[in-house]
Amino acid sequence: MKILLANPRGFCAGVNMAIQCVEEALKIVGSPLYVYHEIVHNRHVVNRFVKLGVVFVDSIDQVPARSTVVFSAHGVSPAVRASALSRGCSMIDATCPLVTKVHMEAIRYAKQGFKILLVGHAGHDEVVGTVGEAPDAITIVDSADQVEKLPFTQQDRLVYLTQTTLSMDDARVIIDAIRKRYPQVKAPPSDDICYATTNRQLAVREIAQNADLVLVVGSKNSSNSVRLTEISQNGGTRAYLVDDVSEIDHAWFNGVNTVLVTAGASAPEHLVEEIVDDLVKRYGGTIEELHVVDEDMHFELPRSLRVLRSQPA
Repeated sequence: MKILLANPRGFCAGVNMAIQCVEEALKIVGSPLYVYHEIVHNRHVVNRFVKLGVVFVDSIDQVPARSTVVFSAHGVSPAVRASALSRGCSMIDATCPLVTKVHMEAIRYAKQGFKILLVGHAGHDEVVGTVGEAPDAITIVDSADQVEKLPFTQQDRLVYLTQTTLSMDDARVIIDAIRKRYPQVKAPPSDDICYATTNRQLAVREIAQNADLVLVVGSKNSSNSVRLTEISQNGGTRAYLVDDVSEIDHAWFNGVNTVLVTAGASAPEHLVEEIVDDLVKRYGGTIEELHVVDEDMHFELPRSLRVLRSQPA
């Protein structure tokens, strides 16, 4: 069996920054350390932090007054920040800067009087946080069919923004439908789908056609990981999303000569390595790394954490 390893894969700059935020905060504050929502959408990352004393919460009311709380990479609404402030909490904002970019766009366009069409999945943490920046101005659009049901006219000032972890293909279909119905719609200054999501999708699209099967390492609630499996399947190559090697069904490999292994932006590399090692042992696999796009993005730790780190103990 030939094992193709997609590059880029796995952690992006935003995930690296968010995980480092929690690690540094644990060193400074100790446990329990409270994190609002999963720091990233990966079961293994979350479970590791739970063992280290991190408490993940879904409401600021679950955070004791005057405690330290870390906001996840997906961003939060102003209401969440206000709630934390009212409880006297110290806040460390691990929001990915590319998500913050979308938040800032939403605020700016709402102030300018635009109605904002947010292309994304209702209920996703990132979308919830973005909507919270301008709830009266934002309408979530999650399908091309929904565009036909929108109440706006061609005289309305409209702009579209997108969730950063969407499938480029899915987003394009919805955006094309928006542009067709509302030719006057304004586009954001630059694409909102993040570089890591785009690059991992490009790698799968290019390499999957040379494979009989694709394994995507990632958790079921990771939007960008789910999109990778969909892209492969839409291109005609079977794909499965697995959290780790234990979830692999080896019946999948009947008649398979070449398998592509990749990972979503929140999946640790050691999980990929364990899967590849298992495939090599079971099937005598040979490994070939394929580089599609080079990445060198890096995000600095948030100022709130750097200030906390500089304070005397």
